[in-house]
Amino acid sequence: MKKLILLFSATILVVLAACGGGDEGSESDESGGGDIDTIVLADAGWDSIRVHNSIAQKIIEDGYGYDTDVTAGSTAATIQGHREGDIDVYMEVWTDNVKEVYEEAIDAGDFENVSVNFDDNVQGLYVPTYVIEGDEERGIEPAAPDLRTVEDLKNYPEVFEDPEDPGRGRVINAPSGWAVQEHIDAKFDLYGLEETMNNFAPGSDAAIVADLTDAYEAGEPWVGYYWSPTAVTAKFDLTLLEEPEYDQEVWEETKGTEFPPNDVVVTVYKDLPDQAPEVVDFLSNYETSNDLTEEALSYMDENEASAEEAAIWWMNEHEDLWTSWVPEEIAEKVKEAM
Repeated sequence: MKKLILLFSATILVVLAACGGGDEGSESDESGGGDIDTIVLADAGWDSIRVHNSIAQKIIEDGYGYDTDVTAGSTAATIQGHREGDIDVYMEVWTDNVKEVYEEAIDAGDFENVSVNFDDNVQGLYVPTYVIEGDEERGIEPAAPDLRTVEDLKNYPEVFEDPEDPGRGRVINAPSGWAVQEHIDAKFDLYGLEETMNNFAPGSDAAIVADLTDAYEAGEPWVGYYWSPTAVTAKFDLTLLEEPEYDQEVWEETKGTEFPPNDVVVTVYKDLPDQAPEVVDFLSNYETSNDLTEEALSYMDENEASAEEAAIWWMNEHEDLWTSWVPEEIAEKVKEAM
């Protein structure tokens, strides 16, 4: 009987030791760690988020050993996927563009804000500067020298004529499905632009860029939504049309002010700090700027490069910055992989 008891006790100890050993093996190592193998990032459809995704992916994969993936979709779809845990990391949440759903998600604890990627951006309705000032070098006369504000646009339907509706102007809105599209719709109503102008919603960011590029290279008038940081605002001389100074109460009621200051933040799904705490630590240090982001976007444009190629170029150009976001040994792994 004593031998049976001793044998049973030994068996129990072996089982317990095996179970306990799993804690040590769960620490992060070359192949990632914790309770997650693949970290999924959001691609909401514009180039700057793709560049920041690529920078983050390079560091997460080569530095921390996790696999990564990207889920593409509209702002609404990717934010919802982020809230539900299908997307772990969102490198560019434009908080004031999605203010209501962002605050709701933060309050509910669905995801958390870990850093401000950049906060020196602007957005709104732009025209090429030559529309107002002309361009002597290109032989372009000013088509609307008195144009200053968004509301002024209704006085210039013939300048920004809609090719499909002669006699009326065309304003290029944000792409269909973007949260900011509704803000432009509200401004149309408030400023009475519908009296003379058509509100045109393109299918994608690429469609806006193609339309603007064609007009700019031909020296023709153009007006539409855009934002910085982008390759477009870095490349072309554009003027942002004025609106009343931002006032939170007015903005929330009518959208009748300039766009609010927009903290563009990095957020993580609520479970990620437990699943990959070292990755969240890195993302908590992630901080760039409008100009830094536009450098990568200009490189993409000028070299017909992919977001991944631009990210590698940018990381080589700004090694002192991104290496400050991670421990030295992680930085060395990433540099070796590059």
